Amino acid sequence: MSETTPMVGKSDGGIAGRMPKFIRRADPAVLTAFACIVVLLLLGSLYSRSFLSPEYLLQQLKVASFLGVIATGMMLVILLGQIDLSVPWAVAAGAMMACAAAAYGPVGVALAIPFGIFCGVLIGVVNGIGVAYLRIPSMIITLATNAVAQGLMVVYTGGFSPQDSATGAMRYLATGFAIPGVPNAVIIWALIGAAMVFVLTRTGFGRTVYGIGNRERAAYLSGIDTRRVVMIAFAVSGGLSAFGGVLLAGYASKAAQSMGDAYLLPSIAAVVLGGTSILGGRGSYLGTVAGVILITLLQSILSVMQMPEAGRQIIYGVVIVAMLLLYGRAPASR
Repeated sequence: MSETTPMVGKSDGGIAGRMPKFIRRADPAVLTAFACIVVLLLLGSLYSRSFLSPEYLLQQLKVASFLGVIATGMMLVILLGQIDLSVPWAVAAGAMMACAAAAYGPVGVALAIPFGIFCGVLIGVVNGIGVAYLRIPSMIITLATNAVAQGLMVVYTGGFSPQDSATGAMRYLATGFAIPGVPNAVIIWALIGAAMVFVLTRTGFGRTVYGIGNRERAAYLSGIDTRRVVMIAFAVSGGLSAFGGVLLAGYASKAAQSMGDAYLLPSIAAVVLGGTSILGGRGSYLGTVAGVILITLLQSILSVMQMPEAGRQIIYGVVIVAMLLLYGRAPASR
């Protein structure tokens, strides 16, 4: 014990004082999430020997990448102390509009993916304007935007399933292999994740996001254009949700009206499970990655156990409430 005890006067900074910086800053929830991943892997292996096979794990990582892209945008909004409930129809709108654009010849095919993402960004901008400039609570404005997007998509399809198919590029991004053995969807998630880590840790915008999440008024009084930052964050969230929908459409070869419904609670749960405070101002992307993988493995095990969808939604809801109570009792941000 003596040789591992650092020469520090404070008793509570002992072993932690000699740990790497990223470990000392890690939220206990992040470590707990990774521990739960190990437990779920062991539990899954009890049901099937193939659960721990490289092929199965890679397939699960591929499935997780769709949620990971969507959860990346959700994390950015939650770091502000806000919430984005327009995810379901931002996902669906991005997928449906990308597939619809593909029906307009070669130009439409070329612009399908950017157009789908643009539709999501537009939804996010509306959310951002409502929250940042009109001071409407994010829960209200994003629910309203979600309802409007749903209505527009139903009008567009006439209430029937969309008939347009995904483009070859969409299918390649979702199911192809630019690097042998590594699905493109995983590579895309990794690139988006790396970009988000850079933004949050190496840019003024990222520091501002944390500052607004901790205390928006203090950030405003320090000269930061908090409204612009909030609007950009919601625009990014909408764009990433739509991009997730584009990938899902490529994976399924077509869009569906309800394809985004299954991603609202999991995206929130993944972020919160990874240690990001739902009250804002605290969290790391590594935790979100752990939360996404944890949720994906949990879904896989529940599927093996033939847990009905209602039971899964109850589990997600309980997780969110539990973590909210945990963070509500946490000490105030420094």
